[in-house]
Amino acid sequence: MQRKTFVRAAAAALALAAAGAAFAQAYPSKPVRVVIPFPPGGTLDTVGRQLAQKLGEQTGQSFVIENKPGGNGIIGADIVAKSPADGYTLLFNASTFTTAPMTMKSVPYGVVKDFTPVALVAKAPLSVAINKNLPVTDIKSLLAYAKANPGKMNFAVGSVGSAGHLATEMLKRAGNLDYLIVSYKGTAPAFQDLIGGQIDGFVDPILGSLQYHKSGMLRVVAVTSANRAPNLPDVPTVGETIPGYEAYSWYGLWGPARLPAEITARLNAEVNKALATDMKDKLQEQGLLLTPGSVKDFEKFQHDDMVRSQKIVTEGNIRVE
Repeated sequence: MQRKTFVRAAAAALALAAAGAAFAQAYPSKPVRVVIPFPPGGTLDTVGRQLAQKLGEQTGQSFVIENKPGGNGIIGADIVAKSPADGYTLLFNASTFTTAPMTMKSVPYGVVKDFTPVALVAKAPLSVAINKNLPVTDIKSLLAYAKANPGKMNFAVGSVGSAGHLATEMLKRAGNLDYLIVSYKGTAPAFQDLIGGQIDGFVDPILGSLQYHKSGMLRVVAVTSANRAPNLPDVPTVGETIPGYEAYSWYGLWGPARLPAEITARLNAEVNKALATDMKDKLQEQGLLLTPGSVKDFEKFQHDDMVRSQKIVTEGNIRVE
């Protein structure tokens, strides 16, 4: 009797596994909605659209970007959290997704409990951009100028709790500087005020500042990656002056909680495949570092990054007003 029960259980398990494999092979059988919880434009939107195009080409189904801005990314993320876990509503977001909730009193979801990490797509080194009229040409002169003018400089942040915000707070502490951090609703108005002279500095992904730097509208004096950026080889890293300093924004794909493992694995494989196409060259030209890897790799990366970010948020008392 026990043997018959075991055989039946084993057969059921094999049938379930076969059904799961068939389900994953059939996925996607209709268009997939990819929510980006910020307005069109900017690095996040650019990378998300490139990825969606590749996933569509590879799977034969459309991956349709829907920009759902509002609430510092909360509104769009909440849509995904409350969607069916069938793989047809996904979230493409930046590291702000995991850090912004740390700065808020309440959020309608939990990053860990309400989402399934699918794939880490890329890391984006940040640029330290300065108003061109300041007497600052590199990171050393920036530190010297800030120390000579305590409390007089102001740095923009595109959104509270973003990678740029945390990097700006890290720079302030690591350099023992005294400057004001001003929150903006997005990167576009921050760059406008930086170019116009209303703001002195802005730390944001390189892609956003590159065109302005090359045109002479502002000055990039440092990058936050461990090594110099290939598209800005003459610009030093912050770490060359402040040893150990390193910061990135990063971009990933998530589904709702309890997304079937077969679909999660399929999507992860398709993202890694996309990163090996000509998308690789496009992202690298934009200063991004590709990060192919498994679902487990992404889960560990997210956990470790959240631990580091929580420390910065707590020490800097970063809160949404």
